[in-house]
Amino acid sequence: MAAAADRIAHPGLRQKIVSAEAAAAMVQPGWNVGMSGFTGAGYPKAVPLALARRIEATHASGQDFRIGLWTGASTAPELDGALAKVDGIDLRLPYQSDPTVRAKINTGHMQYVDIHLSHVAQFVWFGFLGHLNVAVIEVAGVLPDGRLVCSTSVGNNKTWIDQADHVILEVNSWQNAGLEGMHDIYYGTALPPHRKPILMTEPGQRIGEPYLHCNPDKVIAVVETHAPDRNSKFAEPDANSSAIAAHLIDFLQHEVKLGRLPKDLLPLQSGVGNIANAVLAGLNTGPFDNLTAYTEVLQDGMLEMLKSGKMRHASATALSLSPEAAAYFNEHIAEFKERIVLRPQEISNHPEIIRRLGVIAMNAMIEADIYGNVNSTHLMGSAIMNGIGGSGDFARNAYLSIFMTPSVARNGAISCIVPMASHVDHTEHDVEVIVTEQGLADLRGLAPQQRARRIIDRCAHPDYRPLLSDYLDRARAGAGGQHTPHLLGEALSWHQRFLETGSMQRITASA
Repeated sequence: MAAAADRIAHPGLRQKIVSAEAAAAMVQPGWNVGMSGFTGAGYPKAVPLALARRIEATHASGQDFRIGLWTGASTAPELDGALAKVDGIDLRLPYQSDPTVRAKINTGHMQYVDIHLSHVAQFVWFGFLGHLNVAVIEVAGVLPDGRLVCSTSVGNNKTWIDQADHVILEVNSWQNAGLEGMHDIYYGTALPPHRKPILMTEPGQRIGEPYLHCNPDKVIAVVETHAPDRNSKFAEPDANSSAIAAHLIDFLQHEVKLGRLPKDLLPLQSGVGNIANAVLAGLNTGPFDNLTAYTEVLQDGMLEMLKSGKMRHASATALSLSPEAAAYFNEHIAEFKERIVLRPQEISNHPEIIRRLGVIAMNAMIEADIYGNVNSTHLMGSAIMNGIGGSGDFARNAYLSIFMTPSVARNGAISCIVPMASHVDHTEHDVEVIVTEQGLADLRGLAPQQRARRIIDRCAHPDYRPLLSDYLDRARAGAGGQHTPHLLGEALSWHQRFLETGSMQRITASA
């Protein structure tokens, strides 16, 4: 692997190579900092750690030093975790999954803006988020004319570079030089009223160019690195996730049989996690061929489908691979270059394209209520877990909007099907199919009370099914309105009981 300096072919930018500490010293307290990174891929490895050390030393001297941190999505302990541990983040957006960050948010020590990922770039263009002072971007190389070879994620990098006053580049020689040519950076976006259609009609289509543009005069520092992404191993499919996958594949087969889906389905979108990977593993051995993906993150299950030939093309904004899958990808990157496209997240998550392609969206949830409202972000109504990410972008605009979860959590102490969701990210209008290990509820064309019966009968755990049915029956008898009947005095009592006793199971029909 070539040294990082060998990846910097622009003479002027070679003159700006400095240490991570020198680059971090250029970031000032109170600045908004846009960093690369999306789901543990393509984030800067050295500057955030150096900045955290500087912030810690500044705090030790009795002075305050915090920044606004903007990224594509979640990153890694060397970025989110390091800065959070030293109380270096004042406000975080648009998504996070770091336990230290989560704890700071939920104790009120950090502000957090949870935002649809497709909205972030345009919010910055519109000025809704304030001024972006500096961008810190990992790249795999710099061409002689200053164009940038993207790393393993694109995320919001184009917007950060365009909007920031200053740019700091981390050139990471660990990243495979073969990534060059895999990206498709679209520069055709504009502000209203000057927007034009985005002319994409299939997932593998390229509508932009392979490189990021950056005015070399904006670059105030270049840092050499050689470090891998955070690659987390996915758990093997368990009984619940395998059952969810089987229910979903049976449903898709039925849709094909009815003529509502083509035999090669429609482009797939899959959230990140063990259940999502189990579904993809099921599809890899399932009856469908010649599949495509239009999604945010390409993870192990999708890479396996590309390897086996089940999947023809995959479009995403980032990779999220286990160490084993990342090693295979790097070794065989030439085989994937024409079959994987990495785009800015404003394109990978764009509602116009999702609607046009007719995407099948498959996302995880924390809980759903009996009417089909989905909570994908909050525990017990007030504690953030990770964030909405791109699930809303896809759920609102997909041909099929599917949400998946085991029917219970905490060894049965929590029902993931509840009378009323303690927080709503996706309303009943954006949720068409709910799947648990118990079964699948197709909610299309059903009125609220019909949806409730189907969700209870097919998705709720047997331990909670009688309680949910009893709640619905009593709501139908006692609620003032019968379109979506609720007993407001006890609609959230299951969550309250859990907070007080550690279990929802102690709820009784007379409670």
